[in-house]
Parts: sequence; structure tokens; C-alpha cells
Amino acid sequence: MEGSAQDGIRARGSLARDIAIGGCGIVAFAALLAITWYSAATLFLLFAGILFGVFLNAMTDLLRRVTGGNHTFRLIIVCLLFTGILSGVVVLGGSTIAQQGKALNSTIRSQLGNAKDFLEKHGVDTSFVNLSSFAAQGDASTGGDAAQSRAPKLPDASAIASGTGAIVGQTVRIIAGLFEGVGNFFVVIFLGLLLAAQPKLYREGILRFVPRQRLHSAARLIDDISETLRRWLLGQIATMTSLFVLTWAGLTVIGVPGALVLGFITGLLTFIPNVGAILAGFLIVLASLGSGLTAIISAFGLYLAVQFLEGNVLTPLIQRHAISIPPATLFAAQIFLGVLFGLWGLALALPLIAIIKVVLNHLWPDQTTAASAA
Repeated sequence: MEGSAQDGIRARGSLARDIAIGGCGIVAFAALLAITWYSAATLFLLFAGILFGVFLNAMTDLLRRVTGGNHTFRLIIVCLLFTGILSGVVVLGGSTIAQQGKALNSTIRSQLGNAKDFLEKHGVDTSFVNLSSFAAQGDASTGGDAAQSRAPKLPDASAIASGTGAIVGQTVRIIAGLFEGVGNFFVVIFLGLLLAAQPKLYREGILRFVPRQRLHSAARLIDDISETLRRWLLGQIATMTSLFVLTWAGLTVIGVPGALVLGFITGLLTFIPNVGAILAGFLIVLASLGSGLTAIISAFGLYLAVQFLEGNVLTPLIQRHAISIPPATLFAAQIFLGVLFGLWGLALALPLIAIIKVVLNHLWPDQTTAASAA
């Protein structure tokens, strides 16, 4: 009797301990989800810095095949080359990009106005779209009474105070946004440099938190994630550069204004698969509307040719060893992360899905591959 009573006490104690551990696990998981949700922008910023560090490390490893030498020396060479290329683009193409960007902005505004007028003539309500400029609004507001416009009144103290407050508030918001953008840029650069300078140090630091019996599997997982991101980044950079050059050259031949800017935007939007291609095509066709029917057809044909080349030649050829994710899965992940986290989630959906795929492959290996290997 005493033995059965003690066994019952032990069973109840074990059950209570399991319930307590499970409850603590649920609370910890909920807290982790809450922290991730409220600090999503910071986590994505840190992830962008990690990607930049992987890129610098990949370029350093490629340079080792050419020059050899110390890792730090090769990283300095890569940073100097990267800084020189960016400086050359800014110095040599800065004025051209600014001029073409201004011309492209006016062209797109005028074409949007023409499209709005066309829709209104055919009975489509476009009252929710406001494309009027501030100058037009100013002209409309001063065109009422001629006598009042000839005799301007001095503003009172309350109007001056409210106007000054609005100007100061807008200036503060602009400066805060500028500092935030510049600060995020330097965070990504600085974090990437630190990670690329001592990659083995951070790898060993992560492995210190892994139990000894799982150490080999964790090391393989980290190496596979790093290799996947490295191959994807190098392939993505090559694809973006190729599309930039092809779009720029093609639009220049066609005669579409802002060819350099449109090519640059197309290359950048290639970083966001599927969604970026649609946005780039919309901008290209919209910018060509003012150049005639021949330019519109040619620009649309160029867009289709570039996207066909990217989807059927460049991406399979350059990234065939990097990642292999079904397009529907990638598109659904982009929409999901974009709705949840905005532009960060949309832009970084592909590397996140690639990491998740590597982790799942380690947790649940492909049975077909395991059977063939056995």
C-alpha cells in the first residue's frame, strides 16, 4: 500500500512538473512571438546587415582564387573596389541620373493625368485619385475674386504661428526620416563589415550554445545556410547587373526618356522576384506612352524579352546550384510577409524562405535522397 501511494505521489509530481514545463514553454513562445512582432523592423534590418556580410565574405573568397593572401587584406581590397564603383557611379552618372529622374517623373505624371482623363471620359470614377500639383491648386485658389487678389491682406498672428508650426513640423519629419534612412544604411554597412571581418568568430560563438551531441549537425546547418545565401547573393547580383545593362541599352535604342534610370530601377526591382518584375514593366510601359505607338510596342516587347531571358536563361543558369523554390510558394510568401511587415518582408522574402528550406531539409531529409544514398 505504501509503495502504491508513493508511486501515485511521484506520478502526480511528474504530471505537475510536465504541466509547469509546458506552460513555461507556451509563455516563452508567446513572448518570443510578441518580441518578434514588435521588433520586426529591427530584425529585418539586422538580417539585411547579415546578408551584406555574407556578400562581402563571398567576394573575399572569390578574390582568394585570384590573389590569395590574408583574409583581412582581401576584405580591404573588396571594400575599396566597392567604394570606388559606388563613387564612380555617383560622380560620373549622378547628374545624368538626376536629370533623367526629373524627366521621368514629369513624364509619368503627365501619362497618369492622361490615363485619368481617359477613364473619366468613359464613365469611370477617378475622384479618389488626386494628381494635381500644388501649383495648380494655388492657381485655382487665387482665381476666384480678382479684387481680393489685387488687395492682399496681411496675415494675422495666429496664421503666422500656425504656418510656422506646420513648416517646423514638416522640416522635423523630413530630417527625422533622413536620419533614419542614413542610420539604417550605416547599420547595414557596419554590421556587414563586422561579420565579414571575422566570420569564424561569430560561427564559433553560435556553436557555443549548442549541446555537444548536436554540435556536428548545427555546424553543418550553419555552413549550408551560409553557402545557400552566398550562392544566391552572387547569382542575384549577376542577374541584376545583366538586366540593368540590357534594359538601359534597349530603351536607349528605342528612344524612351529616362533609359538609364529605368534600367537602374529594373535591376534593383529584380531583387524582389515576381512582384518587382511587374512594377518594372509598369514603369517602362508608362514612360514610353509619350513617345508614340512604336515606342510603346517596342518597350513592351523589350520588357517581355528581358523577363523571358531572366526567367528562362539567367536565373536557371546562374542560380541553378543556389536555391530551388517553386514560384507559387515564393509568391505566396512574398504576399504574406509583405502584408505583415511591409517593404522589408517583401524584399527579404526569398532569402528567408531559402533559410527555412535549408532548416527543414536538415530536420526532415528527403526520403528519396536518403534511400538513394543508402
